[in-house]
Amino acid sequence: MKLQPDRSDAQTISGYGPGWVGLGSEKITHNVIICSRGDRIAWAAGSFDELDAAHFEQLAHLEAEVVIFGSGSRIRFPRAAWLQPLMARRIGLETMDTAAACRTYNILAQEGRDVAVALLLEDPA
Repeated sequence: MKLQPDRSDAQTISGYGPGWVGLGSEKITHNVIICSRGDRIAWAAGSFDELDAAHFEQLAHLEAEVVIFGSGSRIRFPRAAWLQPLMARRIGLETMDTAAACRTYNILAQEGRDVAVALLLEDPA
């Protein structure tokens, strides 16, 4: 049996590093939301310590099947109360560090899933 790689038109992340993420040949250096269906939204989330319920309300309005939250260079979990808008719409949220979030997003997007990733891009220190 000959296997062929799946082809997908989903927007995928081409690279990442401290303080940046790549989409194709473009390098993004601000917090961003990327959706597999092609949306890209500047995410005015600031740092992890500046997050609040409104940031996760914005993610709920994306109506994605699942949202991956890249919390920066290390895994940090949002407050449970902030997830209520996502739970009300039955949207899953997975939290991981930003590098893992980029890799996981690409896998799910290539599978044809309706996925969004919200990335905190910390400035390199």
